[in-house]
Amino acid sequence: MRNFSETILALYGEAGRKWLASLPALLASYAQDWDLTLEAPFENLSYNYVAPARRADGSLTVIKIGFPNDELRSEIAALRHFDGQGMVRLLDADEENCAMLLERILPGETLWEMEDERVTAPLLDVMPKFWKVYSEDYPFKSVRDWGKAFSRLRARYDGGTGKLDAVLVEKAERIFFALLESSDEPILLHGDLHHDNVLSTDQGSYIAIDPKGVLGEACYEVGAFLRNPLPALLQKENPQALTRSRVDMVVERLAFDRERVISWGFSQAVLSAIWCDEDGVSCTEMAMRVAGILDNLL
Repeated sequence: MRNFSETILALYGEAGRKWLASLPALLASYAQDWDLTLEAPFENLSYNYVAPARRADGSLTVIKIGFPNDELRSEIAALRHFDGQGMVRLLDADEENCAMLLERILPGETLWEMEDERVTAPLLDVMPKFWKVYSEDYPFKSVRDWGKAFSRLRARYDGGTGKLDAVLVEKAERIFFALLESSDEPILLHGDLHHDNVLSTDQGSYIAIDPKGVLGEACYEVGAFLRNPLPALLQKENPQALTRSRVDMVVERLAFDRERVISWGFSQAVLSAIWCDEDGVSCTEMAMRVAGILDNLL
């Protein structure tokens, strides 16, 4: 697995190298501007630098900064919109440099390592807390925009699908755009609400972090949950039975149509595999295996 610096270099080349060289000065500048004492970064950094910090008044915070890009700017705008409702609170931000000061959630344990029967209820409880119609003017991407990855895949492989199963890709693409045509009114979604993006609080509740910020119907949100955690999901004794049980809970707790839940989950699993293929990371095969499991439930 790539470390943080390797990921930045792989994605941004020479511009990424210059940004990494400037990072210590950027951090020092924000430490001064926001009255922070910075601590060592969290382990397993991926695309962004994230570290705990303490303000001059003693309050605990987190600083997050990444190579400037529209995805992080969307995250900042989404956090402002959600305003702490079921979501980590944004305390300050610099959109130009994609730097954020966030409240620190304690104990801050993710759902990643929990047994599945303890995970589903917290995830499904968090989701509706931040769902509301977006009526402001930030140009968030839509689920339809995300679906353009299907056509990018075909362009990349001269009309083919590369190492992805062509039958599953074709079916997922057809279902994805059919779902769009029959979607409910779009709201602002988290967009990537999986087990690692929900943290425990010291009040015994759970808070979402790291929103992508995407406009789509509420039922779209369950897709990231259904295909995670990987590879643990695929290592279960009966992944298909577990997935069926998860779908049952989604339908019961959120009152979504069962076929629609599975259809979004299936088409998004294939879409996730396409994104993995684009980024050159190793999750493509696992995502397609999850897609096959969900396809069997349709």
